Amino acid sequence: MTEPATTGPGAIAIRRAVPADAPAVADVYLAAFHSTYDFRLAHTDDEVRGWIAEDVVPRMESWVAEEGGRVIAMMVLDEAGIGQLYVDPPWHSKGIGSRLVELAKERRPDGLELYTFQVNERARRFYERHGFSVVMLGDGSGNEERQPDVLYRWQP
Repeated sequence: MTEPATTGPGAIAIRRAVPADAPAVADVYLAAFHSTYDFRLAHTDDEVRGWIAEDVVPRMESWVAEEGGRVIAMMVLDEAGIGQLYVDPPWHSKGIGSRLVELAKERRPDGLELYTFQVNERARRFYERHGFSVVMLGDGSGNEERQPDVLYRWQP
């Protein structure tokens, strides 16, 4: 499925990820994570790249946003909702994350859940603007980074 924002040069398309996208998906994930958080990932960059190439893209419902053939954002949907959503930092605040959330709502019309880290105020404001409500604040014991997190839910 491809959903261009517009036609012509500079159009941003959203489509299902394919195995060849895995390196670019990993680049987006790592760039966004490292630019957002002061704490370390629980896994090395190489381990993340392997996870994305071996598990995420081929086995999960993975989506990418691309511009000019370059992956600029990624989203993974699981049964509960949004498992991962990262936008390459130069592309923040351009409506790409909003388009991915709208796609998630279309794909999971009965509701969505997602986690983010409590320190990510930007993401928290973003999700709240999109109708997500805080369900639970966690102490970090439920994630590999051991960082306080927040569970959000969207109900139509």
